[in-house]
Amino acid sequence: MILLIDMNLSPQWVAFLTSRGVESVHWTSVGDPRAEDRVIMAWAREHGQVVFTHDLDFSALMAATEATSPSVLQLRTQDVLPAAVGEEVVSVLRQHQGALERGAFITIDKVRARLRILPLVPRFGGRAPG
Repeated sequence: MILLIDMNLSPQWVAFLTSRGVESVHWTSVGDPRAEDRVIMAWAREHGQVVFTHDLDFSALMAATEATSPSVLQLRTQDVLPAAVGEEVVSVLRQHQGALERGAFITIDKVRARLRILPLVPRFGGRAPG
């Protein structure tokens, strides 16, 4: 499993994750820093990578398209630097590696990590609009 670190997260994550045995790449090293979310998602899907982001738009994009990949790991904390939440991120990655490899959307906040299997569909049981 390789993490594709979104533009809204520091490149510091690459060294931090590598030091803990997690392969990762920051978007700035593989793509246009001005790329839209859909471009980042398509690249991650094509290369079999998990998107690691702080952007709330990814869940809406996944739900609207009913995508089954790529998996997304989303941070919903104020401090998104590795020093603040890095160990928790690594723990969640290890705990849910299988789900991320199959297709999942995981949200990490200061209280818990929530896992949803892809595709994301509205909670009322219907299909996503679109």
